[in-house]
Amino acid sequence: MRSDSSFKADGFAATQLKRQFAEIHMPAHEKINYVEYPARDMDATKRFFEAAFGWVFVDYGPDYAAFSGQGLDGGFFRSGLAARTDVGSALIVFYSERLEETLAKVLAAGGKVVKPIFSFPGGRRFHFTEPSGNEFAAWSDSGA
Repeated sequence: MRSDSSFKADGFAATQLKRQFAEIHMPAHEKINYVEYPARDMDATKRFFEAAFGWVFVDYGPDYAAFSGQGLDGGFFRSGLAARTDVGSALIVFYSERLEETLAKVLAAGGKVVKPIFSFPGGRRFHFTEPSGNEFAAWSDSGA
């Protein structure tokens, strides 16, 4: 038989586990949840992210492709526009444990480097564009 105090402790632990699961798997009120980018060439953009980062897409018709499980879920919509920092766009930044390997994968998949690897306080990073012209960056810790 369990005492009331052990039951309460187990109930508290279960509540904590439920909260942790919800924080990981459920949208949080007024927190960034999804990002959308334009894609001039939807097929080339999808091929790039599949090859460089192993992404999987779900197509919602010919003009939208969604991705998930990448730290932030999102999608690409068909458009003649491109998101670049030189025109005021926000920048999505990938973390890399091995920055030079990530750079090689980006190049092999058809990406173009727009800012070579440089140091900044706390690490190093580079900026690149994917085939539709959207700018992204990858960074690593100073020692990586």
